[in-house]
Amino acid sequence: MRLLVTGGAGYIGSVVAHRLLAEGHRVVVLDDLSSGFADSVPEGAEFVRGTMSEAARVLGGPRRFDGVVHLAARSLIDDSVRRPERYWHGNTVETLTLLAAMLRAGVERLVFSSTAATYGQPDRVPIDEDAPTVPTNPYGHSKLAVDMALGAYARAHRLGAVSLRYFNVAGAVGPFGERHEPETHIIPIALDAALGRRPEFTVFGGDYPTHDGTCVRDFIHVADVAEAHLAALRDVSPGEHRIYNLGNGSGFSVLQVLGAVEQVLGRPVPKRIADRRPGDPAILVAAGGRIHRELGWKPGRPGLEEMIEDAWHFHRARHR
Repeated sequence: MRLLVTGGAGYIGSVVAHRLLAEGHRVVVLDDLSSGFADSVPEGAEFVRGTMSEAARVLGGPRRFDGVVHLAARSLIDDSVRRPERYWHGNTVETLTLLAAMLRAGVERLVFSSTAATYGQPDRVPIDEDAPTVPTNPYGHSKLAVDMALGAYARAHRLGAVSLRYFNVAGAVGPFGERHEPETHIIPIALDAALGRRPEFTVFGGDYPTHDGTCVRDFIHVADVAEAHLAALRDVSPGEHRIYNLGNGSGFSVLQVLGAVEQVLGRPVPKRIADRRPGDPAILVAAGGRIHRELGWKPGRPGLEEMIEDAWHFHRARHR
C-alpha cells in the first residue's frame, strides 16, 4: 500500500514507518519536526515537513494513497494541564484537518494513535475497551474527542478506522528510539540518572494506593506497537471504527522500573520522592483480549528487562 505516516519522525512513528517499509509498503512521512527529528525518518521513506495543513496537498497529489497512519500529536500530560489550548488544537483540531483532507482525496483507511489516558482513573484493572472514558487531563480529553469523531465519520462517510490506545511504550529498534527534548519518559530519564547525566530521578508521588506507593503502568515494547499497526491496517473495514487497547496486561510500579534499570546497568539510580503530578492516575494496566481475538496480535517482547536493554543500546550509541 501507499501510506501517509504523520509524526513519522518521532519515536513511535519512526519505528512504525521503518516496519511498514520492511513489509514492502510505500511510505510518505509528514512531520513538522516540533518534537521529531529529520534523521529519524527511515531510509526509503519520502519526507514532507509540515503540519496537517499540508496533508491536503500530499493526499491530493497525483499518486493515490491507500491509507493514513496518524501518530502526530502532543502527549505531555502535565503540559496539557498548564496549556490545554495546545492539545485541543494540536491533537483534536489538527486531526479534523487531516480527516477533511482524507475525505477530499477519497482515502478511506486510517489507523489512529490513541491513548490509555482516555480512561482516566479506572474503576477496575485491567482496563478493557468497554471501561468508562473519564479522562483526568486535557491530553486524554483531546484524544478521546478524536476517537468519538472517528466513530461519527465512519458512520457518515464510510471511513474505516482503528484507534490503538497505547499504554506506556518503551524500548528501541536499532537506530530508532526515544529522543524527546525535554525527555519525559521514565526509562531514558532513569538511564541518564544512572549514568550521571542528571543528578537524580524524580519520582512523582509516593503515596498512591499501590503496593509501594508509586504509580503502576503497563509497558509495551515499541516493536510490538509497530506490529499492531500492521495488523490494524490489514483489518480496517469501511464504515467501521474499532478501538483496541495496546499493552502487555501486566503492571510495574515506578520503583520496580528503576530497580530493573539498576539490574540491567549494574549501577544505582539516584532518586527522590516528590509531589504527585496533576492528572496522573494511580494504575493503568491493559486488558488486551479484544485485539488478540479480532486481529490475532499479542506482544512478542513482554519482558521489562528486554525493553530496558534495547533502550540502553540505543541510549549508549546516541551518547557515545
